[in-house]
Amino acid sequence: MDDQVLRSLIKWPNVPDCYGWLALDRRGQWRMRDEFTQKNQLPGHVIQHAALNEFIIRNYACDEIGRYFFQNGPQRVFIALDTTPWIARIIPSETGPHLTNQCHQTMEPTAALSDEKGNIYIVSTVDQTIYGSNKNDNNQFVKRDSQTVALLHDHDLDHFSELAKLREEACSFGGSWNWQGKQLPLEPIHSEELASRFNYIAQPQP
Repeated sequence: MDDQVLRSLIKWPNVPDCYGWLALDRRGQWRMRDEFTQKNQLPGHVIQHAALNEFIIRNYACDEIGRYFFQNGPQRVFIALDTTPWIARIIPSETGPHLTNQCHQTMEPTAALSDEKGNIYIVSTVDQTIYGSNKNDNNQFVKRDSQTVALLHDHDLDHFSELAKLREEACSFGGSWNWQGKQLPLEPIHSEELASRFNYIAQPQP
């Protein structure tokens, strides 16, 4: 969280929250959603401005009930999630592939999940910023390692399939996958179970 953002919260503590205007799509892109976009249930415009994207990334957080937001100075802009709060990519390198999310954090996976639509999700611990409700503390943001889930970008599904040993389950696939020399579990899940299992709210409301 930027220092200037924390200072603005102290200076202007009662700025109303904003809902519906910012989204995270299934490819890890931030999208601006104006009134027309919201009214017509359109995905919104991808934010191309590099500095704005980095500002959102640095000030991306969640509250204690699992609502993710961008702290835009004194205003909290709650984010509509197309799928999960994190989107994972498999990045090749000279030392072997690694996983990273849309906030440029390296992810150390412990498992993967497969849903009824063919999506793959990576289970991992992420060092994320969490907003608490301690009114006696001027800095209510804390960094905490939390288990969470990230949708694997669809461009990386073929790469994942090369790492996996699959077996058919009732509504999806199970099995295992090889990651950096370790065999990790791949388990089936229904997409509607994700939010409750990993404690996030995809469509925050006032």
